[in-house]
Amino acid sequence: MKGAAEAQRQRPTASLPREHLQYDTLGQMKPCSQCQQQNQDDSKFCYQCGNQLTAEAEPPIAAPRIQSETHPDEHHWRQFIGPYADRYLTHFRKFGLGQTPKFALTWNWPAFLYISFLWFLYRKMYTYALVYAVGPMISTYLTGDMTVGLIWSIMAGATANYVYYWHCREHIGEIKKSTGPDPEKLDEALKQSGGIQSYVIWIGVALYLLFAITMFKMVQDGPPDGEQSPGKPAKPSATSSV
Repeated sequence: MKGAAEAQRQRPTASLPREHLQYDTLGQMKPCSQCQQQNQDDSKFCYQCGNQLTAEAEPPIAAPRIQSETHPDEHHWRQFIGPYADRYLTHFRKFGLGQTPKFALTWNWPAFLYISFLWFLYRKMYTYALVYAVGPMISTYLTGDMTVGLIWSIMAGATANYVYYWHCREHIGEIKKSTGPDPEKLDEALKQSGGIQSYVIWIGVALYLLFAITMFKMVQDGPPDGEQSPGKPAKPSATSSV
């Protein structure tokens, strides 16, 4: 009986393949959940009992941390800008929102398509509104070229966002210094100083209607006397009867 027990203890070692013994010392092993037999790490079934080996779950890959690009004073900028704040903040980030300002070429369609000085007046930039109201008229008078106004419109479209960025930056800094730490008072001051002037929209509508009526009247009356096109009879002049 004693010899049979010793032979029984030696059987597992004798039946273990040589490659498994070598792999045990060279590579990783994983145990069988049923008989606890060590198996090669890439084995799918236990070589001793045939039980299916479960693969160890890989640790989850941590999602990359995305740093927020929100500026700490962005709330103040939104309060000052008012309508379409998201659109303007997108441009302002290109100029270095909260950092050293730098010019970047952007485009402002309202400042280009509409009468430029009205857009500056709409955003409460009174100095620039005066410049763009008087500048095109003086340039047209000095050059006699009606297309000068188009150059002013292109210049307004290319620089309006950057000019507005500086306008907001300077006014927000001044308001923060004057109002103190009270957040409610600061927000109220930003809204009053910034934002828009909605009445300017009606001024623009009135000017466009006036322009349309003037153009219609000019087309209806035709060119002035002495500038009739060839083949078209001139307007009869009124003669006084005696």
